[in-house]
Amino acid sequence: MANDERGAGERGAAQDSVVWREEAGKFETPDGEAFLQYRLVAQPRASSGGGGASPAAMDMVHTYVPGSKRGQGLAARLCDAAFAHAQRHGMRVIPTCSYISDTYLPRNPALHDLVYKADEPKRSSTSSSM
Repeated sequence: MANDERGAGERGAAQDSVVWREEAGKFETPDGEAFLQYRLVAQPRASSGGGGASPAAMDMVHTYVPGSKRGQGLAARLCDAAFAHAQRHGMRVIPTCSYISDTYLPRNPALHDLVYKADEPKRSSTSSSM
């Protein structure tokens, strides 16, 4: 089932052109030609000691806008919707997509607090498992 995703920010009503396709792991334009693909992953490590499960993180893996639709701000609107969704659901974002990490986030510094930061030690591949 498709859901309209509306995000806060300066783009306002333009947000109406983004649809959340939960079953496909995408935010896309109504025609499906431009999209942001994500996958939900377990948060690598909870940052607070509150116990209980931490929400999933959104690994934003790919943003695509066809050449015929570039220059209209569609990639930014897709990102606006995805980041707003992550924020509403208490999720961190992993910006795997180069557009998001290299272009969108530098233009939207207020969103940096949603980004998963690997400042905690990662599990070693040599550690023993049970």
